This record gives sequence, structure tokens and C-alpha cells, in this order.
Amino acid sequence: MKVETYLYGAVEVDPEKVITFPNGLVGFEQSKRFMLVHDEGNAQPNSYTLQSLDDSALALLIVDPAALGFTYELELNDVEMALLQSPAADEVTVMQVLFKKEEGGKAAIMPSLRAPLVINTKARVGLQKIMETVSQNILLSNLASTV
Repeated sequence: MKVETYLYGAVEVDPEKVITFPNGLVGFEQSKRFMLVHDEGNAQPNSYTLQSLDDSALALLIVDPAALGFTYELELNDVEMALLQSPAADEVTVMQVLFKKEEGGKAAIMPSLRAPLVINTKARVGLQKIMETVSQNILLSNLASTV
């Protein structure tokens, strides 16, 4: 299928590669279908563009938390496991949405620590795990880089 995107123009999307977020993402609940875009020269990229197929203007930069120096130990409840189609541990990846934060006249790119994306890579279905607090099981290091 052909999709018009804000960043990449018209692109051909293999329906087998669409990732569905049945509940959408925080602030973008109407966008449920996404594709991943990354630099073709990198076989194992750390960051991707998560491009909405429902809203051509919506594209989010996501990154592997390990590339930023931290890891998650997440516990999914029964509803979340059902939404993800009960994946095996090796079928799940966790990604972090990045956003721009301006403070005191300076801009920084920050990860959204309390709302990681959890994706079943086999079934190509995901959710955004909203956490009340950040647990001590998240190991943190250099989290902000100046723009």
C-alpha cells in the first residue's frame, strides 16, 4: 500500500510490516497503525522514526533505551499481555519515545521515561506502558543531550 508521509513523501508500505497500537499513543489515540523507518545503511539501528499511517504529519523518533544507557524491567498485567497477544520474552522489544524539551533558553532531547513502547515484534502489535513512577529497576546514565 502507498502512504503519504510528512518526512518521507509517498512511500510503499508492506502491510506485513505494519505495527498496530490498538490503544494508540498518549496524545495520539486516533493513530493506531505505524511503520518503522531507519537509515538503510545500518543493519542494527538504535533509533527509528515511528511514522503514523493514519496521520501523515505524525512521526516520532524512538530509540532503544540501551543506546541511552538504561534498561527496563517491566511487569505487564493480564490485559497488557492479552493486547500484545501473549508474546514470549524474546518476541518483545522496548523502545523510548524522544521529545524536545526547552528550559532556560536551552533545548535538549529527552526520553519519555514513564511511557515506554512495548512491541511484540512477531505479531507486530504494541502498547505504550504508562508508569506512575519510575522504578529503581531502571538503570540511568547520560539521559539528555544538547540540541
